[in-house]
Amino acid sequence: MIIDCHGHFTTAPKALGEWRERQISAFEATGARVSSDSLEIDDDDIRAAIENGQLKLQQERGTDLTLFSPGAGKMAHHYGDAQTSLTWSQISNDLIARVCRLFPGRFVGVCQLPQSPGDALAESIQRSAEELERCVEELGFVGCLLNPDPSDGYWQAPPLTDKVYYPLYEKLVELDVPAMVHVAMSRNPAIQGTCAHYLNGDTAAFMQLCQSDLFDDFPTLRLILPHGGGAVPYHWGRYRGMMQDQRRRPLEEALLDNVFFDTCVYHKRGLELLTDIIPAKNILFASEMIGAVRSVDPETGHRFDDTKALLDAIESIPDDDRRAIYGGNAMTVFPLLAQHLSNTGQYEGVVR
Repeated sequence: MIIDCHGHFTTAPKALGEWRERQISAFEATGARVSSDSLEIDDDDIRAAIENGQLKLQQERGTDLTLFSPGAGKMAHHYGDAQTSLTWSQISNDLIARVCRLFPGRFVGVCQLPQSPGDALAESIQRSAEELERCVEELGFVGCLLNPDPSDGYWQAPPLTDKVYYPLYEKLVELDVPAMVHVAMSRNPAIQGTCAHYLNGDTAAFMQLCQSDLFDDFPTLRLILPHGGGAVPYHWGRYRGMMQDQRRRPLEEALLDNVFFDTCVYHKRGLELLTDIIPAKNILFASEMIGAVRSVDPETGHRFDDTKALLDAIESIPDDDRRAIYGGNAMTVFPLLAQHLSNTGQYEGVVR
């Protein structure tokens, strides 16, 4: 069984985006709130969006299950206030839950958190812990997206290792679910979103973890760095050397029980580097489908985000490692998946 740990509802029905525009405009104009009851999306709209998008590509590419979250760029945490983010997150997560109910064997939910920048950060982290609990216990979700930069491109928040985040980490540990570290949009004109801000976010978060003792406080906390970890595998020696110079524990010992990387790398050479440098047990299959890059690569004849075709072409990956990357590791990092797969009769197809 092939589990894609990184998919977004980027094809959500048009009504969702229109409601969000009304929410932002009303708050910016007068501070008014737009009721979530004014959003109307029927099941047929959801089916059409999924069947013509993510499900179609799953079937074409031979993947089985996608861990599915709201569109990351559209989290846009800088808009409005803490209540704005909470309402938007709840609406977005409820829509993901509807997708999962309509396609129970194909999608499992990963939630957006109602984060806010600036003085509202601490309050929003507490609300994030509460929304995470709601999504896991009531909606059947198995993880969340954690934005290391809720200012959306200006990096005004403390590092993810700051104790302001501890209420969320306590809840993650209590519920036994991981967080994928994933920035949202960039409103900074100097930093493009998907090819600069996303990769910067992965790289910056890894460095924050290198400089901390976070996992001494939370030894079972699990964090996923998407997009192959940004620059991390390419500069592995720099990180190892920095930690050695600072007389910290070796990199592998300090982080690799808790930090994992996904395969959202859109060329074969990059995936060869990732799978050569990072231990197989720390790699999760992912495509970010449908995400940042949607066109066909003329060099391969496949879409850039068809990471399964790229991985299949790497002959140096041992069979046991390949099975772990494609599904077994997801079962370890997302332990609540076992219950979901048991409910849908799919558990027997996964090698742990």
